[in-house]
Amino acid sequence: MRESTRVLVIGGGPAGSTAAGLLVRSGLDVTLLEREIFPRYHIGESILPSCRPIFELLGVWDKLVDYGFRRKAGAYFFWGEEEWEVAFNQLGDDTPNAWQVVRADFDKLLLDHACETGVTVIEGTAVRELEFDGERPCAAHWVSTADPAQRGRIEFDYLVDASGRGGLMATRYLKNRRFHDVFRNVAAWSYWKDVKPLAKGPDGAIAVCSVDRGWFWVIPLHDGTASVGLVTGRDHFNERRNALGDIGEVYQEAMRDCAPVVDLLDGATQVADMKVEQDYSYACDTFAGPGYFLAGDSACFLDPLLSTGVHLATYSGMLAAASIGSIVRGEVGDDEAAAFYGTVYRHAYERLLVLVSTFYESYRGKDYHFYNAQRLAQSDIDHLQLQAAFDRIVTGLADIDDARTAYSRVQQHLTGAESGDPNPLANLNRVHEQKQAPFQPENAVHGLYLTFQPQLGLRRVAIDTGPAPLPGTTVPRKELR
Repeated sequence: MRESTRVLVIGGGPAGSTAAGLLVRSGLDVTLLEREIFPRYHIGESILPSCRPIFELLGVWDKLVDYGFRRKAGAYFFWGEEEWEVAFNQLGDDTPNAWQVVRADFDKLLLDHACETGVTVIEGTAVRELEFDGERPCAAHWVSTADPAQRGRIEFDYLVDASGRGGLMATRYLKNRRFHDVFRNVAAWSYWKDVKPLAKGPDGAIAVCSVDRGWFWVIPLHDGTASVGLVTGRDHFNERRNALGDIGEVYQEAMRDCAPVVDLLDGATQVADMKVEQDYSYACDTFAGPGYFLAGDSACFLDPLLSTGVHLATYSGMLAAASIGSIVRGEVGDDEAAAFYGTVYRHAYERLLVLVSTFYESYRGKDYHFYNAQRLAQSDIDHLQLQAAFDRIVTGLADIDDARTAYSRVQQHLTGAESGDPNPLANLNRVHEQKQAPFQPENAVHGLYLTFQPQLGLRRVAIDTGPAPLPGTTVPRKELR
C-alpha cells in the first residue's frame, strides 16, 4: 500500500472506476480502494444508452461490446391496461446500444480497465476512518478484509467517495442523507432459467409489468438466466410477509396476479434464493465540499423503475473527474468546482426523481394505493428547492414543466405516435444530448461548463467586452449567458 496519492477513490463500482479511469487519463496519480474482491454480486442489471458517451471517453466501449452481454434495444411496458415500447435506436440504424448485464462481470470489466489504464487498484481493502484538516478530508485509515492485522494510513489531496449505499462520508461524517417520504418501497428478486423471450417490443428489452400494489421487472441476461424482481410498498410487503410467513410467498403471490410475468415464466425454474432491498431512495444535502466529491450511490439513489443507477453512477464519476482535473490544473477553484458538481449532479437526480413520481401517478388512477403513494410529497418538493432563483435551464423548474406534460406526451404515443417519441422515457435515455446539459457555454452552471477538449475538465464562459470603448469611457464586462 502506498503512503500517499493525489486522488483517493473509495469504491470500485461504476462510479469509482469511471472517476478513477478518467482522472488517470488526465495525468493524475490515482489510488482506488475496494472493500470486496471482484467479481462480486450486485443488482442493477439494465443499462441505459446514456452511458455510452462515457464508456467511449473511458476507452472501454469496445470491450463492453465484445464481452457478450445481452444486447438491449429498449424496454417494453405492461402498465395497467396499456402496453407500449421504448426503442433506443439512437444510432439511426438497428444497432442496439445498451445491455442487460451480469453486474459481477460488468463491474469487474470496468475496474480491470481502470487498472490497465494506470489506476492503482487495491481490492479487499476497507476504509475505516478518515482524517480531516478542518472540513477537508486528507487521509484514510485502511484495513485488509482478509487479514485485519494488515492496516495503515494513506494521505491524499482529493477524495472521490464512491462507497455506494454505505456512503462513508455521508453516514459517518456529514450525516446528511435524507430518505424521501415517498418511495418507501421494497424490492424482492431472484433468478430464473428457461424464461420465454419477450414476444413483443425491442430485442432484449427489459419488461416492466405493473401489478395492483407495485410492479415487476424481467431482465434477460447473457448467461441464460433472467432477473425477475418485485417492487412494492414497504408496509404492504411487511403485512403480506407476516401473513404468509415467507418472502418468497409474497413474491409468488404478487406474481400470480401479473399475467405477463406468469406467461414469461411458464416452464421456467427459479435457480437462486430470494434477495431483498428496502428504503432505497435518498439524497444527501450536499454532494461535494472542500476536497471531496460524493459519486454514485454515496450521494443519492433512486427507485429502480427507470433503470437509472449505472447512468447516475457513471455520469457523476465523469463530473467528479472533470472537476478535480480542472482544480489541479488551476483552471477553477475548489469552491467553484464543488458548486458546479453539486448543482449539475443534483439536477440530473432530481429530474429523474420528478419523472419517476409522475410516471407512477400518471399510469394508474388514484384508486391504486401504491401508485398514489409514490407522488412527491410537498415536503420533498420543498426540500428539492426546485423554485430556487437561478437560471431555469439548469434547475428542476424545467424538469417540473416536463413532468407536468409527461402524461399527455405518453398518451399521444399510445394513440399512434412513433415509438419512443414523444415518450419522455425515451427522451431521458438521451440525457447526454439534452440542451439543458452543461456542455455548452450557453448552458453554463455558476459560470462553468463541461468540456472534453483538449481534455476533460471545466471551462469558464467567455467574457463579452463588446465594442472597443471610446476614449475616456468604460464598458462593463458581461458574461455570455
